[in-house]
Amino acid sequence: MTPAERQHRWNVVVAFALLYFFWGSTYLAIRLAVRDIPPLLMAGIRYVIAGPIMLLWCWWSGRRIVLKAAEAWRLVFIGVLLLSVCNVMLVWAEQWLPSGLAALLMSSVPMWFLILETWVLPGEHHASPRAVAGLGLGALGIVVLLWPQLRHTGTLGGRELFTSLCLIASNFAWALGSVYSKRWKLPVDPLTSSAYQMVFAGGVNLALGSAAGEWRRATWTGHGLGALLYLVVFGSWVGFSAYAWLLKHVPTAKVSTYAYVNPVVAVFLGWLVLQESVTAYILAGTAIIVAAVSLITGAKLQTRLPEGQPEAATAAPQSP
Repeated sequence: MTPAERQHRWNVVVAFALLYFFWGSTYLAIRLAVRDIPPLLMAGIRYVIAGPIMLLWCWWSGRRIVLKAAEAWRLVFIGVLLLSVCNVMLVWAEQWLPSGLAALLMSSVPMWFLILETWVLPGEHHASPRAVAGLGLGALGIVVLLWPQLRHTGTLGGRELFTSLCLIASNFAWALGSVYSKRWKLPVDPLTSSAYQMVFAGGVNLALGSAAGEWRRATWTGHGLGALLYLVVFGSWVGFSAYAWLLKHVPTAKVSTYAYVNPVVAVFLGWLVLQESVTAYILAGTAIIVAAVSLITGAKLQTRLPEGQPEAATAAPQSP
């Protein structure tokens, strides 16, 4: 192995470590931040800081940052779905849900991808039997995770169950925005696209949070501000930069492994830092959902062809 090859391998290892840890740790940081800063306000401040600075870096590195009107509106649509619907719902949900459970419920995103691209917005592919099996297994994993809330009808159990179901439903918005992002094939660099999505969604979140009176309810503590700063630096800048670099240097199928590593990291950190309970249901649900996401992301989507012609398999789209 040449020195250049060794250096490249080391760079890949470091990038994966950054992606796995920092994106997995964002659930813990959100849980800490939302104790003091209301959801819309927290998500707004995070993205109006992270987005413009990332955009400035894109300009400095020579990327095209001037958008056409059609590109801008499409990025507004995608950014709102991803960061003003799904991400804000995650922040809202973590007011009551443990960070590890929230991360596991967010793992349903690949299942929504499969449903969207196979039955809701069908394109040129349809799901393979392996992908459908993964979908069924994922549904079972969610039931296992939520079983304690399903068994208890008290106020606490009912609130947690409702919050969990809202979080699962919000993943549809993430999958929908990602599907349209892929189908529109905007001629915009991924980092520039993400920066604009943060800028647009951050503005929407701040406006809605201000209208809801969240500034009056915010408590500006060191813990809350520190967690918010962590989300800006490590969740948005470092995490996504590692993700974008890996997409250019490593097969997409390997990069997509973050979808089932991050929840495990989140469960561990929630237990270690916040002493969140890791029950048998959490352990069983984690194992089932990780297996389901692995099946879905590793499956093949078969190409739809006219009757009488053989089907060819192509790689399945990866999770966001």
